[in-house]
Amino acid sequence: MNSDLKKTTLGIRIILYIASILVLSVGISLYFLSAKTDLYFSWTINPPLTAAFLGAGYLASFLLEFLSARERIWARARPAVPGVWVFTFLTLIVTLLHLEKFHFGSSVLITWLGTWVWLLIYIGVPIALGILWFLQTRQPGIDPARIAPLPTWMRAILIAQGTIMLTVGVIMLLMPSTMIPLWPWQLSPLTCQAIGAWGVGIGFIALQESWENDWARLFPMMLSYAVYGALQAINLLRYPTTLNGSQLSAGLYTLFVVTVLLAGVYGTWTAWQIKNRDVSS
Repeated sequence: MNSDLKKTTLGIRIILYIASILVLSVGISLYFLSAKTDLYFSWTINPPLTAAFLGAGYLASFLLEFLSARERIWARARPAVPGVWVFTFLTLIVTLLHLEKFHFGSSVLITWLGTWVWLLIYIGVPIALGILWFLQTRQPGIDPARIAPLPTWMRAILIAQGTIMLTVGVIMLLMPSTMIPLWPWQLSPLTCQAIGAWGVGIGFIALQESWENDWARLFPMMLSYAVYGALQAINLLRYPTTLNGSQLSAGLYTLFVVTVLLAGVYGTWTAWQIKNRDVSS
């Protein structure tokens, strides 16, 4: 490894490993126990499609954070950090705005404990990650040269997807009453803003993928992106009657999920080839 390259600090790697374990546990609960959030989650989510939607984000984030934690070069771990920090910070704000909806008063130990752990995680992670990110930026070294730029059309797709997710996410966060009637399935103000936090976080990641503009840096992000699209597509098959087919947004949402899946699969395959070429050379 070139000694002049900026290395990923131990602190960043540790926080990403910890975060990956946390999001995996939340993702398993939400995605596979979508109809039992009254018992196995921090607040009750209806309909189950919403829980599965959120769970898909957490499961995909596990791959992003775990694989990024393994990267020794900062430029290859960096793509995970800004989006994860933005998401955790926004989710903390959403949690604080809706504390009365959470299971802090549950008589079931696992539910009560999980709710308090949720709050502590979303207070602690954005603070710790923010500090470690700041310290990481002060480390000496340079980024490696971009050796495998993305084609212009791929960058354009990522910019379009990222802009759409970021814009819709901001509106869902700031004006949930505007977005709830337009969404293709039933939402509450809490679930609308929770989805909005994911929209901003993943939109930020898509835009950063375009900015990084190097397949050698993007394998964790692209694999996570592909898994996210696949899990959301499976959700549509799991809950076909929940989607309001009479709304234009249902068709637009389905089409958008397909584009995310296709972009992720193509990006994963291409980044994997570049990664293997680097290892063998």
